[in-house]
Amino acid sequence: MAPPTSDDDSLWLRRFHPQPEATVRLICFPHAGGSASFFFPMSEEMSSGIEVMAVQYPGRQDRRTEQPVESVQELAREIHTVLTRWTDLPIALFGHSMGASVAFEVARLLEQESGIVPAALFASGRNAPSQHRSNEIHLLDDNGIVAELQLLSGTDSRVLGDLELLRFALPAIRGDYKAAETYRYVPGPPLRCPVVGLGGDSDVRVDVEEVAAWGDHTSGTFELQVFPGGHFYLSEQKAAVVNTVSDFLTARNPITLVPSPGVAGG
Repeated sequence: MAPPTSDDDSLWLRRFHPQPEATVRLICFPHAGGSASFFFPMSEEMSSGIEVMAVQYPGRQDRRTEQPVESVQELAREIHTVLTRWTDLPIALFGHSMGASVAFEVARLLEQESGIVPAALFASGRNAPSQHRSNEIHLLDDNGIVAELQLLSGTDSRVLGDLELLRFALPAIRGDYKAAETYRYVPGPPLRCPVVGLGGDSDVRVDVEEVAAWGDHTSGTFELQVFPGGHFYLSEQKAAVVNTVSDFLTARNPITLVPSPGVAGG
């Protein structure tokens, strides 16, 4: 049974394919400029024992009238508040690019403030928190940001080719880049949950060594998975990524979580 929901839940979380028999929930965090729908294919292909829920950040699609959140920590705190109502099942976190930083900060809040250890953190296409990069893409003009999107090929080509759509999307994209690029890791206790670092072998923005450094941020197990492709390798390697996540979560008994007070199914 799903826990009781609020209006905030439907704003922040998208549940494309409900799985009544699921034994774990995979919460997915999009990249800068991305939306929850980026994870629709993953949700569609995931095994029935894993229910995928994708985070929708403010400032895009049906939340386009809202101001983007320009701080990773602030974004994480908002999402953490919502997620504590969904801990009737163990939860795992999957973040791509900027989303990996957000997922990491959510995992810290879950462990340190809610006493909830995630089943796993999957950190994709992002340098480890301690491996800061000083990119300043959010300070570029609109043409510069579009050039970066074209380099990474992470935004729907139909949007890049439609100036009207792009005009609406750029404020959210710029806000996300600001959040990602101004994020600074604050040292603290390592995570207790297992961490899996994922990356593309030809990513122009993140080296495999920077992904491997995620292992420094957990006292649990760490695995590194490298796939053929660039920054958005997971679009081309969808089946392999889904299998990696599914195999990891089903090969072990998920960590027993402590449900938050008042959550159904606890």
